Amino acid sequence: MPRLAIAQLRPTKGDYGANLQKIGGVLAQIAKLDPPADLVVFPETATSGYFVEGGVRDVAVTAGTLFRDLTVEHEAAGAPPVDVAIGFYEVFQNHFYNSCLYASLGNAAPGIRQVHRKVFLPTYGVFDEERFVDRGREIRAFDTRWGRAAILICEDAWHSLSGTIAALQGAQLVIVPSASPARGTGMDEEGIRLPASVVRWERILRGMADEHGVWVAFASLVGFEGGKGFPGGSVVVSPAGDIVLRGPLFEEAVLTYDVDFEEITRARAEAPLLADLEVNLPHLIKSLGSGERGAGSRKRKRSVVQFDPATNGTAPRSPLPAPKIHVVGRGVEEGDPLAIDPDLARRWLTSFLKDEVVRRRGFTKGIVGLSGGVDSSLTAFLAVEALGKENVIGVRMPYRTSSPESLDHALLVIQTLGIQAVTIDITAAVNGYLAQVEQNGDVDPTRRGNVMARERMIVLFDLSAKYKALPIGTSNKSERLLGYFTWHADDTPPVNPLGDLFKTQVRALARHVGVPEVILRKPPTPDLVPGQTTEGDFGISYDKVDRILYYLIRGMKPAEVVARGFTPEEVAKVAGRLESTHWKRRLPTVAMMSQTAIGEFYLRPVDY
Repeated sequence: MPRLAIAQLRPTKGDYGANLQKIGGVLAQIAKLDPPADLVVFPETATSGYFVEGGVRDVAVTAGTLFRDLTVEHEAAGAPPVDVAIGFYEVFQNHFYNSCLYASLGNAAPGIRQVHRKVFLPTYGVFDEERFVDRGREIRAFDTRWGRAAILICEDAWHSLSGTIAALQGAQLVIVPSASPARGTGMDEEGIRLPASVVRWERILRGMADEHGVWVAFASLVGFEGGKGFPGGSVVVSPAGDIVLRGPLFEEAVLTYDVDFEEITRARAEAPLLADLEVNLPHLIKSLGSGERGAGSRKRKRSVVQFDPATNGTAPRSPLPAPKIHVVGRGVEEGDPLAIDPDLARRWLTSFLKDEVVRRRGFTKGIVGLSGGVDSSLTAFLAVEALGKENVIGVRMPYRTSSPESLDHALLVIQTLGIQAVTIDITAAVNGYLAQVEQNGDVDPTRRGNVMARERMIVLFDLSAKYKALPIGTSNKSERLLGYFTWHADDTPPVNPLGDLFKTQVRALARHVGVPEVILRKPPTPDLVPGQTTEGDFGISYDKVDRILYYLIRGMKPAEVVARGFTPEEVAKVAGRLESTHWKRRLPTVAMMSQTAIGEFYLRPVDY
């Protein structure tokens, strides 16, 4: 009965040496277990972090190099003999791969037992793996000192055929190292709210284990890389398809479990699906080539069944009445598409701030511009939970026409949270500039508002340098999609916890964390022009705007959105703003003249 350990880690981006030391620390920690672990499974790309883009060539090592370095760490840890499975970027025969090394350390026959190279490389959504690494070509089970194993790296496991190949080759344990960012929110079979991607992973892993009667060990990265959060939530799944151990979300942890291979025998006896497949697979493989041939070759004729009353019954004289069937599911009651689990969102975003502010960028403090609105208030609440109230600075930046209510509400947040406060009146700076470019400083409200917004960013970034505190953004997804911000102003801070939350979701989360009700109830306003409100500028409420945006960016055509209960004018108004403001959501367009253009050929992530 081998003892399994899973280490869900937060790697230091691009720092092979630091990550090897962390791995050595895990080996030292598990050395204290009694009995000791037989196998420690680490996540995908544990030696470097996942989203390194063109940095793959900087962090990739040979399997032999990694084995040598692991041996050094193992000896330094004073750990007993142990096997390790660890994800890394590999250089092999002049190619780069996303690989997993399986090696034995410290026993009578130390050495590399297997190197699995990821076969299925995702190239959709946030992924672009195939641009940077080559595909592996095989899935192969292998023998270890405790039994037989196979490795599937992340997306490999999403293809059911991969688990089938591993099981048919005799694998008793399928090892799945992963670096899959959390996306969406969902609910598992026990009613627990989790990231939707975690729910799907658990369904895939349980299905693999249950169908093939194998143990599955899933090791997930933890932490944020460029805003994309790896959730942890590593699991051990039994051959009956039950999750017997689950790691925490967004936290580093080492999980241990004693794996009983006798359960494989019981599971396969109760559901002999793998035995059925072994018998029928040769026939099924033959049938793969027996269908219609490709273009240019002679096609097999389809047999057409003619109606014959003598063999097929009597032809109906009239159409049969439509059956009355109860319709359930999509299209009947979908619920609110913007509903979130506020407590899961709170944990998600505070973990994001801890990682991005402290671990990734090396700051201990954050600075937030407080307008008295719900967005900046929520940001301050999240920052305090993530960094501590002694490490958050709230800055009020009024102009002479600013609403006194905005100042009061910003002060209310400062007092409620007990954070350090700074107030900088920007009137003299804004008016001084305008007086030089316009007679008597007379300028249209839009230009004045843009100057005010950019002046506030000047203040925020200068105070950032003074207090050594990272500016934290407050723009929500609705504003960003509509282009309702001043370019190189509101959306400038380097980290933003709210940028993927619609305004209505911001309100829900703000209420959950305790933002004062007086702030939640007031109409949103940028407070650049007296009497201005955001929904007045839109000519449509946020409740409608957010839902229209939700449907549009999921690929629906305007007519389909109208069918969801909106007027053509409302949809056209939102779609027009969405389509005309892409430029505001991008960095400046640079003329490309070389094969080393930044962001096109020279590709490094923001946190590399």
